Amino acid sequence: MPDPDFLDLPARTAKPRRTGITHVLDPGIPLREAADLLDMCGPYVDVWKLGWGVAYLDPSLDAKLELLAANRVLASPGGTLLEIAWAQGRSAEFLDWARACGFPCVEVSAGTVPMDRAAKQRLIAEAAEHFIVLAEVGAKDPAVRLAPAQWAAAVAGDLAAGATWILAEGRASGTVGIYTGSGMVREDVVAAMAAAAGTDCLVFEAPQEDQQAWFIRQFGPDVNLANIHPAGALSLETLRLSLRADTYGASSARPVAAHRT
Repeated sequence: MPDPDFLDLPARTAKPRRTGITHVLDPGIPLREAADLLDMCGPYVDVWKLGWGVAYLDPSLDAKLELLAANRVLASPGGTLLEIAWAQGRSAEFLDWARACGFPCVEVSAGTVPMDRAAKQRLIAEAAEHFIVLAEVGAKDPAVRLAPAQWAAAVAGDLAAGATWILAEGRASGTVGIYTGSGMVREDVVAAMAAAAGTDCLVFEAPQEDQQAWFIRQFGPDVNLANIHPAGALSLETLRLSLRADTYGASSARPVAAHRT
């Protein structure tokens, strides 16, 4: 059956992308399920994070990394795993392990163990020697409410240290960091980060569909979004391409051929 090509849709960047990325969060799905999902939505997935410490325990890790590479998807272990290694004085061993496994990306965060800004930025610089670095900014603790200027300073500092992308904390719940407890976007924080660095390097954690729609309406179809469940990648692409009421008419349309990969 031929692919449909009769609609005018918003232009999309093509893989390998550096903007308009969809960064998914793997909570530990089986290899065969991952393969089925990538058969369906592989062209729309750019970064695949094995969340938390899943990569350390997954018996199918080698096969999953091969599967991701074959689908031109960048694999990343969770930032929590590196934080724990750092806290135990084993960050160098972690980076050696990640490199031996074949991870092209690592995430550097400071949300689980106490780590000051200077230590985090040294870790970013060390990781950037061999990896694409995603540096997470913001607090996981809902009781910690950082001011917009603090977010902007963290973004600038982590980019200067060598990060390629900055992950804006929202957690898997979408109720902390750049969100209020009810899941509403903290627009002043987003504006401060965008003013500090532009949006091309910012990746907004947006697990909820209404949050995804907000960012697409605000910044267009090529906004970078993260913490998407792998099974939701195709649904997110329909939001990006104005094939949902939530984003219909949100951006100018161009022929569908522009988004094919």
